[in-house]
Amino acid sequence: MKRFLQAITLASCSLLLAACGNLKNSDLASNSTTTTSKAKKYETTSSTDGGYSVLLKKGVYKTSPISGLEATNYDNSVDESAMERGLIRVSKKVFSTKDYVIQEGQQLDETTVTNWLGRYSKSNKEGLNLKNNGKTGSTTRNPIILQQIMEEDFYVKSGSSYKLAGISISLGLNSVDYYTKTTDGAEYSTKISLAKRRAFGQKTANTIVSRLHAKKKLKNIPIMVGLFSKTDTDSLVGGTYFSYGTASANSSKISKWNPVNEKTQVLPTVDGASAVSASDESKFTSFKDEIEDYFPNVSGVTATLRYYDGKLAYESIAITTQFYGYLQVQSFAQTVMSRAKKYLGTSSPVEITISSVNDTQAVVAKETATGSYRMHIYGGN
Repeated sequence: MKRFLQAITLASCSLLLAACGNLKNSDLASNSTTTTSKAKKYETTSSTDGGYSVLLKKGVYKTSPISGLEATNYDNSVDESAMERGLIRVSKKVFSTKDYVIQEGQQLDETTVTNWLGRYSKSNKEGLNLKNNGKTGSTTRNPIILQQIMEEDFYVKSGSSYKLAGISISLGLNSVDYYTKTTDGAEYSTKISLAKRRAFGQKTANTIVSRLHAKKKLKNIPIMVGLFSKTDTDSLVGGTYFSYGTASANSSKISKWNPVNEKTQVLPTVDGASAVSASDESKFTSFKDEIEDYFPNVSGVTATLRYYDGKLAYESIAITTQFYGYLQVQSFAQTVMSRAKKYLGTSSPVEITISSVNDTQAVVAKETATGSYRMHIYGGN
């Protein structure tokens, strides 16, 4: 049960560790290069479910100095998790989990990325966003396209130490750029087509590759760049990747771009939108109907489904309740688990969170497509 609770805790958050390794459960492997101290210089977590082992330094998890940097304040918070999770997934196409360990990016610093996210100007010639053309019309102005940059580093074992062997960069590209014409004025927006995002993203990726490979310590390091499409601020789901490419050692550009087939779906659909999969929609509807019929104080049931290459890869369901008694929660969670087994598919992991307005009450989940459902009620038995 303890092992399950740890897995649930990790699955419920959007931290990198959920995709890479389990720190609490891991057997830390000593790879020390220190001979004069008992302290381990390098350690790695054990990987889980085909994920990366995470590289620690002196037992400490290193966070990226550019984490959370944005070009503007008009960002959708759900994009951050989707962007990071997706970057790790796309990186697996280039850097094998068997050969590499991962660490949050350490090659780009805050000052550099802040400058890169700015507009190109006489005072900021490092700026990667288009210069201000002085126009304010939604179709005539130069929008901010590059919203965010994310980095992950990949290492390989070298004797008793580790050496940098690969870098993954994600470029978060706005599908909508929000702006005001005057300080504290009305909000306007410029829509940015996929074709424009693609052309801008590929050009910007090559500029970044050229800059990084110009550094002596990075010139022989392969660099993978993923292009991520950010959603509008009202979207209930995060954006998706649509392309990636890799620059080999010493190369100043990416010569081949590969498509990424990702889709995200929210159920029930709204405004007459069609579901990605009618079958998955039907299964969810049956599950939802029985859950809402079971107890009168269920306020809502919604699902977020992620599809990769046309296949359902993950299903997250949120159930909001208006009851608080332990017996009510326990009985309801057991019913949720039985209905999940009956109606939901067997092609992907499933996580079902049961919450009141104030807090999370229970989690029902299976960690793999064919795994068994487990249930945890917060507050203990």
